[in-house]
Parts: sequence; C-alpha cells; structure tokens
Amino acid sequence: MSIISEMPVGTAEQLKETSVGNSRQSTLAAKQGDIGAGNQSIQPAAKSIDLALPEVPPLADVLLEPLVRNTLQEDLGRAGDLTSNYIIPAEAYASLRLAAREHGVLAGLDLARIAFRLMDPAIKFLPLMRDGQRLNPGDVIATVEGPARAILSAERTALNFLGHLSGVATATARIADVIRPFGVKVTCTRKTLPGLRMVQKYAVRVGGGSNHRYGLDDAILIKDNHVAVAGGVHQAVERARQAAGHMVAIELEVDTLEQLEEGLAAGANIILLDNMSPDMLREAVRIVNGRAVTEASGRVTLDTVADIARTGVDYIAVGAITHSVKVLDIGLDDAGAAAPGEIREI
Repeated sequence: MSIISEMPVGTAEQLKETSVGNSRQSTLAAKQGDIGAGNQSIQPAAKSIDLALPEVPPLADVLLEPLVRNTLQEDLGRAGDLTSNYIIPAEAYASLRLAAREHGVLAGLDLARIAFRLMDPAIKFLPLMRDGQRLNPGDVIATVEGPARAILSAERTALNFLGHLSGVATATARIADVIRPFGVKVTCTRKTLPGLRMVQKYAVRVGGGSNHRYGLDDAILIKDNHVAVAGGVHQAVERARQAAGHMVAIELEVDTLEQLEEGLAAGANIILLDNMSPDMLREAVRIVNGRAVTEASGRVTLDTVADIARTGVDYIAVGAITHSVKVLDIGLDDAGAAAPGEIREI
C-alpha cells in the first residue's frame, strides 16, 4: 500500500487554525487505546485535520547551492539547453507561476528559488507560500518572471526538487496526522536517495516528522548483524558504551523480548523494536517502563500505523517516506502576462 496515495492531507485553510497541544493525561490515554474503538485504525478525512504543521527553520543557501548547481550542470550537459536556445529569442521574457495540481504539503521552495537564480540572476522569484503549508489544487506557490530561456532551462531542476520533496513532506504528514493523537512521532531512516539525504530529512521535518540519525557517525545503532559478529547483545552494547562519548546515543535493535531484557540490562538508551506485532510491542513497552526510548519499525503502512501507535511506543520509523514516495504534482504554468516592452514567447 502506498503511503502517499491513500489519504488526503489537510488544506491550506486548515493550516490557519490554531492548534492546542494535548495534555500529558490525554496523550497517555491515547497511547492506551482510549482514542478510537477497539483495534480500528483511525481514518481521518482532510476536514478532520486541524493542526498546523510547525514552521521548520530553512536550510542555508550555502548548503543547498552545491546540490542545485550540480543538478543544473547534469541537466545542461556539454552544450546547454538546445531546445530553449534554438527556439526562444534571447530577448524573450516570460511570466510564469508555480502551482499545485493536487493536495499535499509544500517542501523544497528554496531549492527552486536557487535553481532559477543560478541560471540567471535576472530572474525574479516571488514566493507566495512557505514550506510546510498544506496545498490545494490550483494554489499558486510562487511567481517566476524574467528571461524566458533561463527560466525554461532551470524549470525541470526546480520542479524535480519541489515535486520530490513535497512528496516526502506529504507522505510524512499523512503518517504524522494519524498518530498525532497518540503522542507518537514518525521518524525517517537512512534509507534515503543517494545525494539527497540532507534535503529529504529536511522535508520529513517539514511534514511533521522527526529525523533519525543523519549518518553512521552521529549515533550508534546496533543491529542484528552487529550483535552476531560481536558475540551477543551484552557484548555489543558494553563495547559501545565503553568507546562512545557521553553525547553519543546507543540504540539497540531487538526482535525478541529476551533481547530487549538483555539490552536494557546492558544500558542501551534507545530500543528499536523490529517487526513486532502490536501485542508484542505493547508488552515490550510495559517491560521498558520508561527506562529507554522505544521505536517501532517494520512494514509500517497507513493501515497499520494507528495500531502500532496505540501500543505506547515513542517513535515509529518509516523508511518509505523517503525511499518510496510519489512525486507531488506541481507545475510551472503561464501567468498570462508579459513585462511592458518585452517580447513574450511563452
């Protein structure tokens, strides 16, 4: 089941509503299953989503420019944009607008802006929305005006970033909206597309999710193969504790309750509960009893995520929100007007 295609997200109008955080008491009640009846999965419609996504601090241009520049260079190749250069007069001016064609969550606006600026500083890019806003079909995201050749040459790079990252944010929001009532957060993984990890993780934050470790060097995650080579759970965790600095978290992946007990005794800070049933997750949370952060993973979909959240885990890891998302349909359309005195060819 595709995470991105099965459930609408809230609308731009709903983004304006003021959100009130749940009390600790209601969060705990939700985790114990008081929200919803029995084991039914929550299926919120767009109209039921009344929480605005928080505004996420943007990534600095100095971080984004190398990625955008390399992407433009890849597209322009050895001879530049033959189509635009041969067909569009050098003096042609275009007035276009970036517009949403389906519901979703916007992400990647700065990369689009940088793509047009790098192509020609004379291009005027005016954002009308911000990353994190809920999109409706027809919403105008930004206007783009300037030399037509340069705009058309940067178009695909800008749309690729916008469509993909908005897809990541949308997929994340659909999961986050379902589990929010339970006080649980969705987190991404290292299953990102090569070269795009920084911006994909940014899009996850934009969609209301949390970031897992960025790479192999910022946290310790002991998985089954590490345990096997190290000789056991206790040996693996103990060696990690002895070598790691006090700022480095140690997470242990377990798939049995016996491993869980051993990992807690060894001092793991975070327990990754892998491919466990809801009943087993609930028992694992009871055993942990606040001694470590709990994270569930494995075969998470919109159909299963509410039942997982009800077990009381702290986080739910979903690799699909970065590695298997559907691009959000965003287009660059004719705005219908040209600058005074300019040749208009678009």
